[in-house]
Amino acid sequence: MRNRQTHTFRLKSTRPWSGLLLTLLMLSSTGCVNRRTTITSNPSGALVLLDGERIGYTPVAFEFQHYGTREITLIKPGYATLTTLQKISPPWYQIPPLDFVSDNFLPTKVVNRQRFNYVLAQDQPYPTEEILERANHLRSESQLSP
Repeated sequence: MRNRQTHTFRLKSTRPWSGLLLTLLMLSSTGCVNRRTTITSNPSGALVLLDGERIGYTPVAFEFQHYGTREITLIKPGYATLTTLQKISPPWYQIPPLDFVSDNFLPTKVVNRQRFNYVLAQDQPYPTEEILERANHLRSESQLSP
């Protein structure tokens, strides 16, 4: 019977903590993307509703976490209310799987700013004759027996 010898090879590391330090450094990096959208209008001072929630008057800025389509409504007395579905598109570094790296491992913060400007149309008042005609029509309909 022969004796079998097993040889164990161990790599000697001059820095036994280097792997741990590298892992900690990657986990504590400051990589982050700051996403901010600014909405302006002409004329300014319009009330802005973002997905049905009031966020302020133009010019107004808000931060967001996810790209996609948002419903934006602008309201200003004397102007027609404007409601639009605005697509907020990601930049190239926020498309998967690159977004994982830019959100977590970049050594600096990345700033993504987007700006949307809307032109409000003046409200067109109804002519007085048309309003009186509609009122008389509704009055005559209400006096008819069912």
